[in-house]
Amino acid sequence: MTAGDERRRIGRPLRAAAAAMLAFAASVVAPAAVIPAAGAAPAGRTEVRMMAINGFEGNLRAPGDTGGAGYLSAYLDQLRGAADSSLLFSTGDNVGDTPFESAYFHDEPSIEFLSSQGLTASAIGNHDLDHGLTELRRLQLGGCHPVDGCRFTPQFSGASFPMIGSNLKLKDGLPATLPFGVSYAGSTPVGTIAISQQDLATRVAPAGVADVTVADPLETVNRTADLLQFLGVRTIVLLMHEDLEVAADTADGCASATGPARPIVDNASPAVDIIFTGGSSQSFTCTFLDPDNRPRTVVQATPGGTGVAVADVTIDAATGDVLRDRVSAFNQVVRHDISPDPAAVALVDRATTMAAAEGRRTVGTAPVALTRKADDAGESTLGEVIADAQLAATRGAGAQVALTNPGGIRADLPAGRITYSDVFSAQPFRNRLRTLTLTGAQLDEALEQQFRPGGGDDPDGNGRTRIMLQPSAGLTYTVDPAAPLGNRVSDIRLHGAALPADAPVRVTVNAFVADGGDGFSAFAQGTDPATGALDTDALVDHLREHSPLTPPERGRITVR
Repeated sequence: MTAGDERRRIGRPLRAAAAAMLAFAASVVAPAAVIPAAGAAPAGRTEVRMMAINGFEGNLRAPGDTGGAGYLSAYLDQLRGAADSSLLFSTGDNVGDTPFESAYFHDEPSIEFLSSQGLTASAIGNHDLDHGLTELRRLQLGGCHPVDGCRFTPQFSGASFPMIGSNLKLKDGLPATLPFGVSYAGSTPVGTIAISQQDLATRVAPAGVADVTVADPLETVNRTADLLQFLGVRTIVLLMHEDLEVAADTADGCASATGPARPIVDNASPAVDIIFTGGSSQSFTCTFLDPDNRPRTVVQATPGGTGVAVADVTIDAATGDVLRDRVSAFNQVVRHDISPDPAAVALVDRATTMAAAEGRRTVGTAPVALTRKADDAGESTLGEVIADAQLAATRGAGAQVALTNPGGIRADLPAGRITYSDVFSAQPFRNRLRTLTLTGAQLDEALEQQFRPGGGDDPDGNGRTRIMLQPSAGLTYTVDPAAPLGNRVSDIRLHGAALPADAPVRVTVNAFVADGGDGFSAFAQGTDPATGALDTDALVDHLREHSPLTPPERGRITVR
């Protein structure tokens, strides 16, 4: 039996368990690199190598000079081979916002790859829910996509590992996903708790998680840890898709760590032995004191399959308790200094080749690169091109204005030939456009919601206090950054004419924004909604019609 066959054999009962819970809830080669070996276990003790990846996000191909599915698989094999027993976790964001060779197939190649790696369990990140809870369940349980069918394989069997959202509940209080997991290291049961961000609803399209509530993460961790202990599980791992901001990977840097994960790290039940975090691009190995004043290891790997967080744990075989003073942790960089796993390489090559025919299709040209880089007013060339495209695509619904959120633009478009793959990379979420009728006052309210308490700007999306919607041609307004919140926008004009507060105006946004995503609740007041094309298709049509596309002039937003 090959390693891949063994991983699939292990995965089958996990998939069966996942199916049962979801039905209840909703229905090497010789190494060139040196891998640290786990220590030998004394009699009466079990040594377990626990590993975690962070934010894989469909990076089947290497995003740079580290990572890539073939190299990640090879490193995982070596890390496993240097230990008597091992468990592999993911801290979430396995899919969503993915490269074309994964996204075109609705991320089925990424799920197939991760299943082949024998994942024990995964947390659920915000990007895992980019296409809603129903699509997440399809990726878990299998089945062809309801619109596009099975593009990658004739049948899609789903993930062989459980996707756990301990604090994700349905409106009736039942679990929205698996609430916890139990696996085994030898004969020792190991419990898994997994937490999603408490502000999840602001990070994904609200319609996709309309039936989901996010329970308090700390209360959830402590309650679930009590339950696992009641069931006789003494070794507990917490997977946390929440931001822990560590200034430096040092003792001082760890001590001064901040972010929404810090209170959980400090106050989570002493029954939680190891914490793997995710949700940011940092890597670190920290030790914090739990509420019983015992050391607890917290580790995070770099995202995109470029690193593996490792914690070597010793368990007292008689009691099942982790010996905290014997935990040893490190981060393994996935370098390109060993031979990649041939099976993983073959999967990536198949996905890349199958997607290439569609991805190579030329959809337009531009004399210069169209970039996401924003000026002082918050305008970007690509953002305004996309807004113009969305306005053109919805004029049949009476659209007069289009606004697009910068967080939905994930890559620049190159100078010269622009392919469908380029467009898909720039707008990977494939949101439907929606045209609404607002009054001038309601549009003003929406524009005021671009500014949040705190001042400044955080374009990476964590704790952002300015999210500048990109306006289409014809819409202009003035911003005074020094004015009080709620009074920063003035002189809203449509084709040069002042827009009266009571005048109706047809506004196009994507479904994410229309449903209140990124905190733009004012759009919920819109009436007479009309659903339009996908944002990706609107941009493709605009490029075809206007190539070579000359970048629009700036000045739609004026800063006082």
